[in-house]
Amino acid sequence: MHGYGPMPQQPTTSRPSPATLTTVRVILVALTVLSCGLLGWAAMLRLAIVTRRPRDWFLLVVVIALNIGLFAFIMATPDDPDEMSDAAALFMLFWIVGLLAGVITYYLYAEIRHYNALGAPAPYGAPAHPAPPLPYQQQHLAQHQQHQPQPQQHQPQQHQPPNPYTAPATPPTPKPAPQRLDQVRAELDELSDYLRQENKDSGDGEGR
Repeated sequence: MHGYGPMPQQPTTSRPSPATLTTVRVILVALTVLSCGLLGWAAMLRLAIVTRRPRDWFLLVVVIALNIGLFAFIMATPDDPDEMSDAAALFMLFWIVGLLAGVITYYLYAEIRHYNALGAPAPYGAPAHPAPPLPYQQQHLAQHQQHQPQPQQHQPQQHQPPNPYTAPATPPTPKPAPQRLDQVRAELDELSDYLRQENKDSGDGEGR
């Protein structure tokens, strides 16, 4: 027989604390704004690593391409602002604002939605998902329940009604007294007759 071993648990994605998430988001948003969108790929890289979705990796490549194009456009503009045309300045402004708004908005939305789907973080020291009971624990619990004494059910005693067709038991009749009393009485009568006869004979003898 093969013994039951511990069931393998699937690895679960741990969620950082809210303070850690807030700090990371503030740093990445500030880095994107201060660099005028040129470092927006950092926030998208963080998002792609966390979610591991193909769409986020594709958007990371798009942001990197836009950053490279923006950097090349800035390097191609003349150093003197007066020599830059108004159309080129507006185009670069819209490029930077659109890149900032798109990266920051999508990064915050996708990351917050991802961690909300994972649920609230578990307390310190508590498992995120309680492990189900092992098969041998279930078998031991079932045996323990079987050995527990079951309460006995007391059935009320049923009183049978008397059968009218059954004759009632008659008390035993006393045995007749022995006839020795009659014999004793007869002997006493004979004795009294004898004594009376003796007294009579003795009286006649004295009279003579």
